[in-house]
Amino acid sequence: MKSTAILVNTARGPVIDQRALADALRSGTIAGAALDVADPEPMRADDPLLEAPNLIVLPHIGSATHGTRAQMTELAVTNLIGALAGRPMPHPVI
Repeated sequence: MKSTAILVNTARGPVIDQRALADALRSGTIAGAALDVADPEPMRADDPLLEAPNLIVLPHIGSATHGTRAQMTELAVTNLIGALAGRPMPHPVI
């Protein structure tokens, strides 16, 4: 990665080698990082990665926008109505 790169992980914690990320942030190998997920989750308070000044960590709430939550509610209600009516749920979780 370029030294100006900012790494963003909203996928899964184990996708990132957090020890290597901590080293890269401290050494300036990359400019910064933003994590919505970690491994383990929640991160330990003494995790060395948390000492990086160029890091933003969210408590796995990256999808918690009003629009996303409203759409999630709509899908859940639509599924519930279908299931209660004896019909297949239109948005099953596979």
